[in-house]
Amino acid sequence: MTPGLILAAEEGAANPLIPAVYDIVWSAVCLAIIGFVFWKKVLPLFQKVLAERTEKIEGGIAKAEAAQAEANQKLEEYKEQLAEARAEAARIRDDARAEGLAIVEEMREQAQAESARIVAQGQHQLDAQRAQIVAELRADLGRVAIDLASKVVGESLEDDTRRRGTVDRFLDELDAVSAPAGK
Repeated sequence: MTPGLILAAEEGAANPLIPAVYDIVWSAVCLAIIGFVFWKKVLPLFQKVLAERTEKIEGGIAKAEAAQAEANQKLEEYKEQLAEARAEAARIRDDARAEGLAIVEEMREQAQAESARIVAQGQHQLDAQRAQIVAELRADLGRVAIDLASKVVGESLEDDTRRRGTVDRFLDELDAVSAPAGK
């Protein structure tokens, strides 16, 4: 090494990386003042802001939980109302079916009653027509029988009482003969 370098190294024995003591003291004092101001003024503001944010967040969570609970309650009420509506619809549908069946049964009974009335009326008309036809046949048969009997006997059977008695007796005999055969 050269003697000049050694001399410069001895004179400048102070390390440029290590500051002087007065710089360290004044830097420590400034740091303490800034730290004290930060601790007394800035840190409480940060803590206040953080507390407010924490409170807002917790309040928001509580509100969200309350809203969720209310929504769940509304959902349960809705489900209950829906179940009631479905039960009501089923009851109305069953009532309508029963009423429809009752109406069908009533209409069937009315139709059967009307049918029975029409059949009875037809039977009554048939009986009346039968009686009328039987009466007409008796009269015609009586006249034919009287005419034949007059021709066979050779005397006039024009007397009404005698003719009626003969016709009635003849028809009664015919009824007696045809009744056992008809049964």
